[in-house]
Amino acid sequence: MKRIIYTLLLFSVLLITTNCSKDNNDDVPVDLEIQNFVWKGLNLFYFWQQDLPNLSDQRFTSQEQLNNFLDDYSAPDDLFYNLLNNYPVTDKYSWIVDDYIALEQQLQQGITGTTGVDFGLVYENGSETDIFGYVKYIIPGSDASTKNIQRGDIFHAVNGVPLTVSNYNQLLFSTESYTLNLADLNNGNPTDNGIEVSLTKTEVQENPILITNTFDVAGKKIGYLMYNSFTSAFDSELNDVFANFQTDGVTDLVLDLRYNSGGSVRTATYLSSMITGQFTDEIFTQERWNDKWQTYFEENDPESLINNFVDELNNGTAINSLNLENIVILITGNSASASELVINGLNPYINVTTIGTKTEGKYVASITIYDSENYGREGANPNHTWAMQPIVLEEQNKLGENAPNGFAPSIEFPEDYSNLGTLGHDTEPMLERAITFITTGNRGGFNLTERGGFIIEEFTNSKSHTAKGSNMYIDKELPVNVRLF
Repeated sequence: MKRIIYTLLLFSVLLITTNCSKDNNDDVPVDLEIQNFVWKGLNLFYFWQQDLPNLSDQRFTSQEQLNNFLDDYSAPDDLFYNLLNNYPVTDKYSWIVDDYIALEQQLQQGITGTTGVDFGLVYENGSETDIFGYVKYIIPGSDASTKNIQRGDIFHAVNGVPLTVSNYNQLLFSTESYTLNLADLNNGNPTDNGIEVSLTKTEVQENPILITNTFDVAGKKIGYLMYNSFTSAFDSELNDVFANFQTDGVTDLVLDLRYNSGGSVRTATYLSSMITGQFTDEIFTQERWNDKWQTYFEENDPESLINNFVDELNNGTAINSLNLENIVILITGNSASASELVINGLNPYINVTTIGTKTEGKYVASITIYDSENYGREGANPNHTWAMQPIVLEEQNKLGENAPNGFAPSIEFPEDYSNLGTLGHDTEPMLERAITFITTGNRGGFNLTERGGFIIEEFTNSKSHTAKGSNMYIDKELPVNVRLF
């Protein structure tokens, strides 16, 4: 198996991509050093590099020419987003930050500044401007966990100001504290109920393992895991969950990824290996990089493009596997990247039944790139803390497949904002539907009339406004002293 290492990118590599390479950095004006890093990093790693004239290896014949181009961009982020492939349509997932310390905390440890309310935002019934929020779950250990707010609550205003498509970002994501004005749903036209909840953002490490349980139903031992992020800091705890499932004699599993927007490819590989166990050393996923790197790998190290099922964690601990041949996965439009990777990677091997609504459709992965000689964390330029998280590869399963438009559910079953239920209880609607399928085989169908309630597709959510977002990322050791022209 190729070496995939968590934390951020640690490249032991000196990479030269064009005539205006890192060797010429002495000719870069101080006020352009970040822009110079942005262009050269994207020229080397960006997945669509070969398709973009401004990132072509032949675009500039000297550092002076490159400097003249960079001089038109006073802000590094303006340059970055202008160089991307049809941002934010074709590529809406690459991003750049001016503080890689905060980025590292989020990606590596799941630490972020949050009130602890994980929520979605939707349009009010019949409106194109007025919106409201609904609470999906509360993060343990957060400020919200100490307040009178819970899953299913509705809020229509912040600090007394009604939410709209033009002000929600400022009200919810650009301040460290605020007061939510709660409301009754009222068939999609929320009415204020007089309840207010004041919240403050604090640094919280979110354990992605929110709920685990084992149900004994109709002679079946059904394991349930609500898993909200592929965060490698909790890989050992995830393995312990599967040890408990083994002890419980679990024969069937409901994997709840409805709010999981992604994370580490390595952790997705571990989880899939815990679910199975009978496919060790077989292909889980395959990578495709930009033309320069793909050619290098295919000619020199084709095995490095393959990510296999494994039987141990990177610390040598044996993986606890269930050897399942069937799994039920709960999904929504929030299920993205590494969540979709699990579905895609397992599909050729076992029966995967998905319940919910179509997933996001993110099949590409990123790496963290620093301004250093080898683009790794060590030796990063001490003059700034900018770093990039660009898309560098696409993930395919054993059959060379992925789902750019998302995975449609095997059984359609949207969440009902008027009856979200209690997560982890066998009466919670989506979990109840999964248990019914496992115990009876009844696939049924979704009937809004029979269910009643209120269902609207959300247009954004709290996770999408964090650095982690719907990111899927790898950290990969590349060969030493490679020259790519």
